[in-house]
Amino acid sequence: MAYKNLFIDLDDTLWDIHLNGRECLEEIYHDYGYAEFYTSFGDYYNVYMPVNHHLWALYRQGEIKKEELIVERFLAPVRAFGIDDPDYAKRLSDDFLDRTTRKTGLIEGTMALLDYLKPRYRMHILSNGFREVQYKKIENAGLRPYFDKIILSEDAGINKPHAGMFTYALKNSNSRRDQTIMIGDSWDADIVGAYDSRIAQIWYNPKREKPEGFEPTFTVQTLEEIKQIL
Repeated sequence: MAYKNLFIDLDDTLWDIHLNGRECLEEIYHDYGYAEFYTSFGDYYNVYMPVNHHLWALYRQGEIKKEELIVERFLAPVRAFGIDDPDYAKRLSDDFLDRTTRKTGLIEGTMALLDYLKPRYRMHILSNGFREVQYKKIENAGLRPYFDKIILSEDAGINKPHAGMFTYALKNSNSRRDQTIMIGDSWDADIVGAYDSRIAQIWYNPKREKPEGFEPTFTVQTLEEIKQIL
């Protein structure tokens, strides 16, 4: 198949959300005095992350709103210590998200891959991330010149993996379904979503997880391997 259009996920496909997010959370831990509640940052992080993953899964499925996600993920780790103020959580979330926009850590091989792909394809970011931070992250990390469109779920009004998000992206980027391939790390959001939308997939799978229900079009463990496919 002669692919012409690439839909590429941002977080943990190009922009290293675990590295950058962990750095921001450690800053929050110290700046907000959470050492009073936890013996180490690692203890706080181990409470925060499972809650965060669960809330994002609910958000992708449309079961909770953005506002609930950003409040609950910051209240859950401190509610047992008497902090249960949604306004406090919103201010903390704003601070955290602002910090993330200034982080520029990328997945290994990102720039080399984009330099290789740029002359060959029309490329578009396809992300569930929040509008107020994704554009800044993309700009500050030096990614913006590589992409024709930045397509966010908040603009579409629906999240990956829902087919409506992919249909919106096809229309918004003037892309044909049979000439498009999705590159992403999330099995549920990126790969299942593209598969259900009849769009080919490249699963960036550095942890060598097992696919569920079907085999993706392609699977790679490093971004460098994508050059052998495209």
